[in-house]
Amino acid sequence: MSSLLEVQGVSVTFDGFRAINNLSFQIGMPEMRAVIGPNGAGKTTFMDIVTGKTRPDTGSVRWGDLGHSLLSMSEAQIAQAGIGRKFQRPTVFEDQSVQDNLRVALKKPRGPIAAILDRTTDTDRARISEIAGEIGLADHLSTRAGILSHGQKQWLEIGMLLAQDPKLLLVDEPAAGMTTEEREHTTALLKRLAETHAVVVVEHDMEFVRRLDCRVTVLHEGAVLAEGSLEHVMADGRVVDVYLGR
Repeated sequence: MSSLLEVQGVSVTFDGFRAINNLSFQIGMPEMRAVIGPNGAGKTTFMDIVTGKTRPDTGSVRWGDLGHSLLSMSEAQIAQAGIGRKFQRPTVFEDQSVQDNLRVALKKPRGPIAAILDRTTDTDRARISEIAGEIGLADHLSTRAGILSHGQKQWLEIGMLLAQDPKLLLVDEPAAGMTTEEREHTTALLKRLAETHAVVVVEHDMEFVRRLDCRVTVLHEGAVLAEGSLEHVMADGRVVDVYLGR
């Protein structure tokens, strides 16, 4: 499997603190990867670098079959290239319906002319319906997003990412604050998405990571400490010392 994303020798320092230290990471497609580690390990900064929010001091970040450098691209260009990010707290348009949230997220031409001519086509409606079914909100298309449960808002935001037609999904602590039933739905959803996308899940909940049943990357002090199955990394004494043993 060839790499979709390849981070090589990346470092970044903030006010004398080295948040990322010679980090290398790669993921192919389709693939699921869980990223774990203690607070301050560099997990958020890693995602900030991949999405263009933070520029590293050294190293390279390559994307796609042709190995384009993400470091020469803006945040908007990176998103358009196929990298979608879901933050821990869902950010949906609460006064709008589920259908309208998905509609505004659809990958379509942007600009003043497109805005004036904006209309929902049959193709758009079919795609919205398809995404709603995929995320488990097919029966809630007319529901105002603000009255959805916490878990449903998380799924809607994942749906809004899917509407952008990404190749890589970066998902931050998707299970936080969910009921047991919502967590099971989220696990199944992410595993389905990983059949056709690259999915990186940053998570603290080891039971949730276990259910994902995927390769795990452990970060510590801005570098990869261990990588492999969850059983493999949990058996690593260094991982136990810096993270699991706390």
